[in-house]
Amino acid sequence: MIEVALLHEDGWPGADWELIAQRAVSTAIAHSPYAAFASDATLYEVAVKLTSNEEVHALNRAYRDKDKPTNVLSFPMVQDDLLEVTANTDDGEVLLGDIVLAEGVCAAEAAEKGISIADHATHLIVHGTFHLLGYDHMDDNEAEAMEALEIAALASLGLADPYGDREDI
Repeated sequence: MIEVALLHEDGWPGADWELIAQRAVSTAIAHSPYAAFASDATLYEVAVKLTSNEEVHALNRAYRDKDKPTNVLSFPMVQDDLLEVTANTDDGEVLLGDIVLAEGVCAAEAAEKGISIADHATHLIVHGTFHLLGYDHMDDNEAEAMEALEIAALASLGLADPYGDREDI
C-alpha cells in the first residue's frame, strides 16, 4: 500500500494538492519495477513538501553544495539495491523518502512552459518519486531511461511529454 503525506506551506495556489501528490507518487510507482508496492501488505510512505524557494535553497546548499533554489529535491531513505527486500520490515512500514518542491521555481517554470503549476508540480513529484526508487540522470543512458518512465507515467495521467520541447542534439 502507498501512503503520501503532504506538507503544504502558504504561497502555493489553490488546488487539491493531496490528490495531486497521491496520484503522482502512485502513478510513478505503478510505472516502475516496484508496481507491486501498491498491493503489498507493507505500507510504503512518501512525504511531499510544497514549500518556498528559500527553504529549498537552504536544503540545496546544505545537501548538494549548490547555492541556489531548484525545482525539486528528493531524499531517498532506502538504498536502491535494498528496495527489492523492503517488504521484509519489522513493523510493516517503509519510508521511501521525501520530495520537496519550491513554489517560486515551480511557478516560473510552469509559466515558461505555458502549463499550470499543478501540472508542472505533478511532473516534479513523478520525477522525485523515480529518484526515491533509485533512478537518476547523471549520464545519457540513465537520463533516457528515467525520462521514458516519466513520460509514460505522465501520459497515463493525461499530461504531455515534459521533455518534448527540447532540441535533439
